[in-house]
Amino acid sequence: MHGPECAIAAPVWHELTYGCRRLAKGKRRASLEAYLREVVQASFPVLSYDEAAATWHGEERARLEALGRPAPYVDGQIAAIAHVHGLVLATTNEKDFARFKGLTVENWSK
Repeated sequence: MHGPECAIAAPVWHELTYGCRRLAKGKRRASLEAYLREVVQASFPVLSYDEAAATWHGEERARLEALGRPAPYVDGQIAAIAHVHGLVLATTNEKDFARFKGLTVENWSK
């Protein structure tokens, strides 16, 4: 439904590859590695955490800490990438991303 409009934030790609590489070598890991390479990586661009994202993230991180509501660092990176690209952040974890100012968050699994 949303495939052609989607991208993956670099920290999300990191988590996918890291999780896959932590598995013991075998059929399951080989199958997941192939899926990541042949389907996910081939279908979705990976968006970098660049200077604009780092700036927005730094500002938001300071704002949230001043409010006593710090966010996990990687969540901030993901939010920043979506924000600077003007994208909707699709997640099943709406609550944790809702704290970021100016970020549109949707749960596409509902």
